[in-house]
Amino acid sequence: MSDLAWVALSLTGRIGLKTLRALLGRFGTAQAVLDADETALREVHGVGKVIAAAIQQINLPQVENLVQQWRKAGVHVLLPEQYPALLRELDDAPPVLFVRGTLTEMRGAAIVGTRAPSPQALDVAQRLSAALVEQDYTIVSGLALGIDAAAHQAAGDSGGISVAVLGSGVLNVYPPEHRQLAAQVAWTGALLSEVRPDAQPSSSALVARNRIISGLSEKVFIVETDDDGGAMHAARFARAQGRALYVLNSAAGGNRALLDNGALPFDNDLRDL
Repeated sequence: MSDLAWVALSLTGRIGLKTLRALLGRFGTAQAVLDADETALREVHGVGKVIAAAIQQINLPQVENLVQQWRKAGVHVLLPEQYPALLRELDDAPPVLFVRGTLTEMRGAAIVGTRAPSPQALDVAQRLSAALVEQDYTIVSGLALGIDAAAHQAAGDSGGISVAVLGSGVLNVYPPEHRQLAAQVAWTGALLSEVRPDAQPSSSALVARNRIISGLSEKVFIVETDDDGGAMHAARFARAQGRALYVLNSAAGGNRALLDNGALPFDNDLRDL
């Protein structure tokens, strides 16, 4: 596989891992995909006129220049075969990951929740993160305000490692007030994203990153969420991926809905995790 050609294909923003694998199955190499004409490309399932046109417009030297710039800024590119095993197994794993820091094989535990937590939930998130670090888990979250930030900070304060999955580029940290926290996470763990390193945050990327958060994790802990909170996406992906889903036994609307639908409860005392 031509790594650069694979990265170039992933950067179109229109081609997921399934389609890339289908293209590779048809043409043999990523470079051969770039060399194919529109008629041949459109014979591949999932490739229509728009995707075929996007492939033919790829400028490989331009992509190489971008990758070199990103590398100088401390960003490296991982291909699927380089992912931690749990993520590598997913059918909808990202075609590439852009990483600041070091992403290695790990035992992941995700901690996610609302951006506006109650004091009780914030305390639980901090203690939960520290307890899981003591069990040699790497904490996985999304660097968002509230629960996510508390989980990352507590992991670092406890001498542990965390991984932050962004809905923006890893060189364009969102929210911006977490740039210092992001640097702390990257120092011992990793910031990662499937979108290009300079990308602005988007609602679609913020939702999609939840499948990576759960995909990297053996266990997913929902600390506090409303019925329509972003953490509900993490819960949905966790179930689809067969991850153990734990939800704090509290009165929050999303928590009650998840618990009523079979999620595993945990209490403030954090026993039996």
